[in-house]
Amino acid sequence: MIKIAVLVSGNGSNLQALMDANLSGEIVGVISNKSEAYALERAKKAGIETTVIEHKQYPNREAFDDVMHQQLLDWNVDLVVLAGFMRILSAEFVKNWEGKMVNIHPSLLPHYKGMHTHQRVLHTGDTLHGCTVHYVTAELDAGQALTQGILKVDLYDTVNSLADRVHILEHLIYPQAVEWICNGTIQHLENGQVLYKGQLLEKPIQFCQF
Repeated sequence: MIKIAVLVSGNGSNLQALMDANLSGEIVGVISNKSEAYALERAKKAGIETTVIEHKQYPNREAFDDVMHQQLLDWNVDLVVLAGFMRILSAEFVKNWEGKMVNIHPSLLPHYKGMHTHQRVLHTGDTLHGCTVHYVTAELDAGQALTQGILKVDLYDTVNSLADRVHILEHLIYPQAVEWICNGTIQHLENGQVLYKGQLLEKPIQFCQF
């Protein structure tokens, strides 16, 4: 059984979706860089081990990531899931977990990497928006996309309404992508390529919610 660690910084709604999904893998631990993150309470209620590693207590990003890396090794983690983890990871940490770490981003990558995606979509006038589950690489939001949730931007959408609607999609596609990794439907090869049901994955599996 694949052992999963979830990295969080805030409320933990995606963590909750993962815990509720009855994954074939096991969430063995939750790490937060903020002691007040409500995600920690969610994990504790589910009987999942938690640890707080506050980044402010370390002199640099690399030192913080080293401690986090050691914790993951102590848990014998196979897969790292970023769920609202608001820290940029060091190149060495990403290298150590490349092919074993996924993230969800609130846009249809490769469009709108980085922050403020909902505002940028409205400013540009896009008709479609959504979220993307992808493998994490050293380049920000540039790893192989696995799944995408797609919605139609409504004429009356605001930044807040788009954020709420995208969150609903996140809670659907993130557990699905993680489960596919757990059960072998998605496989990351040593050469960096990704297989879906034994075939080369050339574009993300899409879920549309219009």
